[in-house]
Amino acid sequence: MKLPVHLNALRAFEASARHQSFSAAANELNVTPAAVGQLVRGLEDWLGAPLFHRNTTGKARLIVTDQAKQALPFIHEGLEKLSLGLKTLKDGSRSGILTVTVSPAFAAKWLLPRIEHFQAMNPETDVRLDMSLKPIDFVKNNIDVGVRYGAGEWAGLVSEKLMDEEIYPVCSPSYLNNHQELTTDPLSLINQTLIHDLSIGEKLEFVNWAKWFNKLGLSLSSGNRGMQINNSAAVLQTAIDGHGVALARSVMAREDIVSGRLIRLYPEISYISELAYYVVYRPDWSSLPRMVAFRDWLVDEAHCLNH
Repeated sequence: MKLPVHLNALRAFEASARHQSFSAAANELNVTPAAVGQLVRGLEDWLGAPLFHRNTTGKARLIVTDQAKQALPFIHEGLEKLSLGLKTLKDGSRSGILTVTVSPAFAAKWLLPRIEHFQAMNPETDVRLDMSLKPIDFVKNNIDVGVRYGAGEWAGLVSEKLMDEEIYPVCSPSYLNNHQELTTDPLSLINQTLIHDLSIGEKLEFVNWAKWFNKLGLSLSSGNRGMQINNSAAVLQTAIDGHGVALARSVMAREDIVSGRLIRLYPEISYISELAYYVVYRPDWSSLPRMVAFRDWLVDEAHCLNH
């Protein structure tokens, strides 16, 4: 069956059916009610069948025929896909703007301290950061590329592992100075103020204090003193400020340890997380030059840190 060339007529019909009014449809489409009526009549002539019951009772509402009602969901979906297709074409032509989605903590502790390297290498590209704790729709939010922490699978996205992560306790030099027992005895952690990272929620693979203690063959008492924070950067800052011991994620804590703001406790105890950092992007964006450049830069930066 040959597709009708008048897509505007389909838009006019869909809007009229949704609003049950030519006038309301006209307001949405920014045309006159007469133009909407003419488009709908043209579509009916092409189909050889009415789309609305012609009202003879004086009521203003349009009533869709049964056959047209069955077709409406497909027409609505098709128009939405056409709109997204055009949006994708438009977004793909946005030379110079790279929209990146990352968590606020990853941005603060890893990406922002390094982003000037990318900008120096790619002066023609403006980086726009979308910082969110929750995954967002790449198409609807004009996202080019992102970094996500998880098991490596996100529906509709290509993922490439960027960095593994080790989990270990950290505290400030001042806190350690006031709690010398921490220097030799991991069991002493049970009596400390522990800072809990709630940023990942209840994911089974996420390493929390209970799992870390379990690795040592211990159980964390439900009466343990502690602080609960839903931002990994804030967790580390709280430890830097001397308020307790945090269970740090190595990717986030590296610079603070190198600078001496934090001290890693018990380096002989290794706990590699099942979760990791991944570069993620849409399959149809795989050859977009600005995305490829940013992805390759991320990989190079991560590689340099590990060697």
